[in-house]
Amino acid sequence: MAVGADGRKSTVRERAQLDVLDLGAPIDVLWFRLSKRDSDPEQYFGFVGVRQFLVLIDRGDYWQCAYVIEKGTFPEKRERGLAAFRAEILRCTPIFEDRVVELYGWDDIKLLTVKVDRLRTWARDGLLCSGDSAHAMAPIGGVGINLAIQVAVAAARLLAEKLRADDFTTHDLLAVQRRRELPTKLTQRLQVFLHEHFLQPISDSKEPVEPPWPMRLLEKFPTLRRIPARMIGLGFRREHLKP
Repeated sequence: MAVGADGRKSTVRERAQLDVLDLGAPIDVLWFRLSKRDSDPEQYFGFVGVRQFLVLIDRGDYWQCAYVIEKGTFPEKRERGLAAFRAEILRCTPIFEDRVVELYGWDDIKLLTVKVDRLRTWARDGLLCSGDSAHAMAPIGGVGINLAIQVAVAAARLLAEKLRADDFTTHDLLAVQRRRELPTKLTQRLQVFLHEHFLQPISDSKEPVEPPWPMRLLEKFPTLRRIPARMIGLGFRREHLKP
């Protein structure tokens, strides 16, 4: 048996000719890091500007930055030059005025081509696809790794004994999909909803826009952040290994 776990550009699923349902994603993301200062606030969620959105993740001594761009526009940004890109970041996040010079070259900026898709059928004779190979997730919430681990746990629980006995069928492999397909669909629907109702309005804006009311609510009442944290961190269906 083979497991296809080779990511969103999976060669395995392509060679197996498995049908992919593409849900669409209007954005790409640029990842880079900027150093953190003692004077920085303890926590940022991100910054919203005119057609700009930058998420900040606290990594202790630096900020991991996820800059949302319109899909396919990275080559244009490279063509305009690094100085223009630094100025673009500062229009969104002026607090980094003394730090954008840490972006020394384009090698410091990594492009994530965003996909939201899933296989209609996750398995065929002797093959099971897992993780992004079975269902590519957008970077919203960083849930891709969560779902991949949950699929692996479900597969271990459902298939371990059958694989050990070398006595399994494609129907057995598809039990993993039957177990994990609903939480995958729910998570992807949430991501598509956020793309359409949050990120796209920012991308289309011609003047500064206020963050949507749920984000403002989370900023005002930090205790409420436990709700999306639990939903994102644990997902819609938790998996447990049996002893």
